[in-house]
Amino acid sequence: MGNNGRYMIEKILKEVGKVVHGKDAGMELMMNTIIAGGHVLIEDIPGVGKTTIATAFSRAMRLKHNRVQFTPDILPSDIMGFSMYDKEQSKFVYQPGAVMCNVFLADEINRTSSKTQSALLEVMEEGTVTVDGETRKVPAPFFVMATQNPIGSAGTQMLPESQLDRFMVCMSMGYPDAKSEADIIKGNAGRSAIDTITPVANSDDIVMMQKEASEIFAKDSIYEYMVKLATATRNHQMVELGVSPRGTIALCKMAKARAYMKGRDYLIPEDVKEVAVPVMAHRLILTGSARMDGMTAEKVIKNVLVTVPAPSINS
Repeated sequence: MGNNGRYMIEKILKEVGKVVHGKDAGMELMMNTIIAGGHVLIEDIPGVGKTTIATAFSRAMRLKHNRVQFTPDILPSDIMGFSMYDKEQSKFVYQPGAVMCNVFLADEINRTSSKTQSALLEVMEEGTVTVDGETRKVPAPFFVMATQNPIGSAGTQMLPESQLDRFMVCMSMGYPDAKSEADIIKGNAGRSAIDTITPVANSDDIVMMQKEASEIFAKDSIYEYMVKLATATRNHQMVELGVSPRGTIALCKMAKARAYMKGRDYLIPEDVKEVAVPVMAHRLILTGSARMDGMTAEKVIKNVLVTVPAPSINS
């Protein structure tokens, strides 16, 4: 495991970095989520390169990717697929939906109906598509990158908390710095930068890395530490609804994937701390008084990380 996987991850991030400028931390977090076998929700404004990011990762890892711009008229069958009668075969034949790929970009998922949202989230959870009673697996690996636009709420259907919980990570890209934006402009002036990406991995490599990351060793004290962090959010005076057990599992998977990316075969508390905010914050519901006081979920998680003592590496 270890160094070979880390070397491959570095090559993937280097290729993605050809077209995504000034977002190294965000790209590492996304790679971390892919290795952990999870899905990511990006809450961000339009035009910061979300589609470019999905395309860049797909090309660098030689994966098939699809993008759907979610609107109110998008149906579950557009995502899942449907059966159509074939006269020559005298039977119904499955027509694959957009979700039959490795990397699926669900752009502005909050602009479609709750029924279509639920259809996608079911695929994310189960890794399968069921049409007319027949269940089919989606390709492996399977990674959903969904976006929500926080600006312009007209005609939107925000994801409820129970569905937000299905996303392993919630993050924001934000605007690039001045130098990075200038590089982006220069890159777009000539040949498309996407065409310069060289595939350095394939689907088998990603599946292998996911398996190896899941086998990272963790002491009981680290597992107990993660449970204590989740429990602290549930008992926090400013929190109405804390991190669920699904959230604790996601924290563990992300921490192990981070250790793997660092070339280690064991977990340390720093791995947990590093991924805690993007994994846990979007799972919290704050009390009304906390929101009025300007408290945010991110601040609550950071407070919990300070107040809950981490175990020593030797414990």
